[in-house]
Amino acid sequence: MLKKSRSARTATSTLTFALPAAELDGPVSVVGTFNDWTPGAHPLRRRSNGTASVSVTVPTGTTVRFRYLGERGRWFDDADADAITPEGGVVLA
Repeated sequence: MLKKSRSARTATSTLTFALPAAELDGPVSVVGTFNDWTPGAHPLRRRSNGTASVSVTVPTGTTVRFRYLGERGRWFDDADADAITPEGGVVLA
């Protein structure tokens, strides 16, 4: 699941990346243009509602490319992205 919220006051958008915690096989992080594709910079944390999530803040109007990186170097995409390209998911903030 991918959730977007915008702040007109600060001209930023918060993107929340969330996955069902039960489907995770070990640690997962979201990597992308917002963190220079750095593995582990934004790990998903387990929540009491049964998900694992992390939020990032980017300038509103930014095109963000991202993928999830799981255990043993497994890359995967989010079906809720605005588009999925060979480079991963795309979301318009």
